[in-house]
Amino acid sequence: MFSRRGFLGTAALVGASAIQGRVQAASIPEAPTMDKVVMQPPLHPTSGPDYRPVVTLNGWSLPFRMNGDWKEFHLVAEPVVREFAEGMKVNLWGYNGQSPGPTIEAVEGDKVRIFVTNRLPEYTTVHWHGMIIPSGMDGVGGLTQPHIEPGKTFVYEFEMKKSGTFMYHPHSDEMVQMAMGMMGMVVVHPRDPSFRAVDRDFVFVMSTYRVDPGTYLPHVNEMTDFNMWTWNARVFPGIDPLPVRLGDKVRVRIGNLSMTNHPIHLHGHSFAVTCTDGGWIPESAQIPETTTDVPVGAVRVFDVLADNPGDWAFHCHKSHHTMNAMGHDVRNLIGVSRKDLAKAVGKLAPDGMAMGSTGMAMGNMEMPAPDNTLPMMTGTGQFGAIEMGGMFTVMKIREDLARDDYRDPGPYKFPQGTVAYEVAAPAAEPARHKPPGSPPMKHKM
Repeated sequence: MFSRRGFLGTAALVGASAIQGRVQAASIPEAPTMDKVVMQPPLHPTSGPDYRPVVTLNGWSLPFRMNGDWKEFHLVAEPVVREFAEGMKVNLWGYNGQSPGPTIEAVEGDKVRIFVTNRLPEYTTVHWHGMIIPSGMDGVGGLTQPHIEPGKTFVYEFEMKKSGTFMYHPHSDEMVQMAMGMMGMVVVHPRDPSFRAVDRDFVFVMSTYRVDPGTYLPHVNEMTDFNMWTWNARVFPGIDPLPVRLGDKVRVRIGNLSMTNHPIHLHGHSFAVTCTDGGWIPESAQIPETTTDVPVGAVRVFDVLADNPGDWAFHCHKSHHTMNAMGHDVRNLIGVSRKDLAKAVGKLAPDGMAMGSTGMAMGNMEMPAPDNTLPMMTGTGQFGAIEMGGMFTVMKIREDLARDDYRDPGPYKFPQGTVAYEVAAPAAEPARHKPPGSPPMKHKM
């Protein structure tokens, strides 16, 4: 793990293989790397305009150095190993030790210089998605620049003309490189720190993968049948919670570089979509939401007032997107007796389980699985199995969090009398009213 304070306070330099000579090597800033999979603390500015830094779910912000009036960053495109959740690691491509790459933060009006070193086995580029920059800096290999060959370093230079939330990803062999996890987020803060100020600011990018059970490499040619649905290349229960202080105004920035849309839903609150990758939405055009759909190749940002304490589910509302390692060819056996089926399966696979006659609740199931594979639905809470996976986490709103405290506060302590509870079941089946002339109800099990 790097020292951010040390990096910002020094001029430590490293050479890249494409740079020849001491004078050229001295122009290349250090390329920090990260080996942690949990959310790192916010990277507060030490010079220039003030801003409320973001925190990246299961990620970090890339440190920079000042060189005159330029902010200089260094991205290294390279193979990485990413842990989706405890018990499953995947071989991906990313930046600076992780996939997705680190978040890049700057301020509206900043002049930025971003060095990109290619340590992949093929050429690459970086496209700055949604940003208004000169054509020659747009990162489309062959069209606006030469491809960055393996071992080479290229430099992108431009001014951050507008504030907002953007993404970065390759425009070389895009299908393979994005399917392998090459992506990241860019946050450009307003020059005026009072413009739509918030107390906490979270960011993450969504991506999807097809990783067969027991394997370590995604199918890069998959277009629709994904089985791992990730936020910042993590799945529940590996996704960080969002710790929030009661009364905070909270911003959540979401990028979508998967191949399908995601209706993102927050329990217990309503919010307003305040920004896209095209810019800020006027307050007069904002409407209250509890779910916002994030299209493919787009950013949605919402602001919410955290005025309702508790543990609140935060997830994609497509039910298959909150599952892990799901096989999509499973037969529907609801209503089918599994007694005879279990005997037949037991002869062929003694460790197998015939399941599904009453649904697929997995909280109490223990099934053998290949190595490097996660349960389809998993996770536990203080009341038992949560039975979720994929794009799911929890916004934890507490009264006693400090300003920059992003540690998991643990389970919510419910006030007396505020938890749903069991009552005695009626002794007899309750009477049902049928409209005149309606056919009898039959449901044979």
